[in-house]
Amino acid sequence: MATLLRKIGVSRLPEKDGDDPKHHHHHQHQHQHQHHQGLCKGGSQKPSAVKPRDPAIADAPDSRNKKAEGAREPAVRCKAAAAAAAAATAAATTTTSPARALVPHRQQCALRTKRLMKELQDIQKLADSFITVELAEENLFEWTVKLHQVDQDSALWQDMKETRTEYITLSISFPENFPFSPPFMRVLAPRLENGYVLDGGAICMELLTPRGWSSAYTVEAVMRQFAASLVKGQGRICRKAGKSKKAFSRKEAEATFKSLVKTHEKYGWVSPPISDG
Repeated sequence: MATLLRKIGVSRLPEKDGDDPKHHHHHQHQHQHQHHQGLCKGGSQKPSAVKPRDPAIADAPDSRNKKAEGAREPAVRCKAAAAAAAAATAAATTTTSPARALVPHRQQCALRTKRLMKELQDIQKLADSFITVELAEENLFEWTVKLHQVDQDSALWQDMKETRTEYITLSISFPENFPFSPPFMRVLAPRLENGYVLDGGAICMELLTPRGWSSAYTVEAVMRQFAASLVKGQGRICRKAGKSKKAFSRKEAEATFKSLVKTHEKYGWVSPPISDG
């Protein structure tokens, strides 16, 4: 056999312990024997493979994380709800921001100012000096008006001559939404009786109420109507001792005016007789 191998040029490799089948079988049997002995030593020795996970221990961190995440979820939702509410509030504030809300107010103030400036100019141009106007404390929206003329055939005109009263003084206050709302007008002096002049100097005239007012009315037109109502209502200068010296008050006039407006809204306004014009 050796001669045959040499002829084909194959030399025999040196034998190793691992190449010997007998040796290999012996080594495998020894390894199995040692493994068996390790397992039999009280069952305490375990293979070096990866240990199985204990559900009670291995899942503990995950469960804690899940609980923590579950606890954070309501807080996150609350924060999200708060953020949404804040965004809605901001949007509402932006929609009705002060800058935008002031635009109509500024326009209204400009309209009121322009209208009253024109009214002043027109009154100064009156040829008959029917009325004169002064600004109360330089306030364009608070006027002190002097009525110089009434019907010269009236008892009121006679009273004015006898008491040397040159004019009847009135106060006119213009609200923010003038000329779309009526001014508040009251008599200051002298103290009058009748003539549709009530307590505090309040004036009972339908055109001075929201229902009877028109933005087309001018101060001059209102004052001419007032002068006519004084005569129609038989207004007189109060000459009674003590009572004539009691000044009219704005607070009393405002309360009286509110009361008369409610009364007329309930029962209506009585039209003057045709003979009165």
